[in-house]
Amino acid sequence: MENNIIDTVTLGGSVAAMDFSVWSLFLRADAIVKTVIVILLLASIWCWAIIFEKLVGLRRLNARASEFEQSFWSGISLDDLYDRIGAQPRDPMTAVFVVAMRELRRAVPVGISGQDDARVSLNERIERVMQITLAREMDQAERYMTFLASTGATAPFIGLFGTVWGIMNSFQAIALSKNTSLVVVAPGIAEALFATALGLLAAIPAVLAFNKLSKDLDRYAGRLDSFAGEFSAILSRQMEEKD
Repeated sequence: MENNIIDTVTLGGSVAAMDFSVWSLFLRADAIVKTVIVILLLASIWCWAIIFEKLVGLRRLNARASEFEQSFWSGISLDDLYDRIGAQPRDPMTAVFVVAMRELRRAVPVGISGQDDARVSLNERIERVMQITLAREMDQAERYMTFLASTGATAPFIGLFGTVWGIMNSFQAIALSKNTSLVVVAPGIAEALFATALGLLAAIPAVLAFNKLSKDLDRYAGRLDSFAGEFSAILSRQMEEKD
């Protein structure tokens, strides 16, 4: 009985003496678990970089859209606004306006007054170039969103793979040493749980950010689409007034 107490105290002291810091867990892990840890750390860092870039970028896009809308609805003529903006639009909404005005100016010298077919064709071309530009600009704004979705979906399973591998190593250590003490089992279990924690650390922010950013991007896309529809109606009304 006394010997069992001494063994328990010794094992407890051995486990307590082991270093379970993050760096020590990484150094003790085998090559497979280390690879999993590195992949998850890099994925987490990249996800946070994307999240920060998207949050700042969306705030900037909305601010520039508000600035352009203020100029657009201020009563300034469309030609003057187009000449002031030039060929270098700063944001998607300005780009939609520029391509529509460029298409209109290309058609004006040909003359569309009194030509219903020509006017309808011009309206269709203007709407088409605005939709193409809107789609291209939104593709640019949504860049890297797929990585957030992929990380949120796969990171837990990558961490789970590291967990399973770490537990397998623990069982192998038990089989080789024929000892089920915590000194043998604890390192592998700790590595396994560390991989699981990293998988969740990468996945949870990625999923939450993807949902929020997707909603913000959809709202911004709706704002662009509404502007394109209003601008198309304005151009159509102006062409009818010239007839």
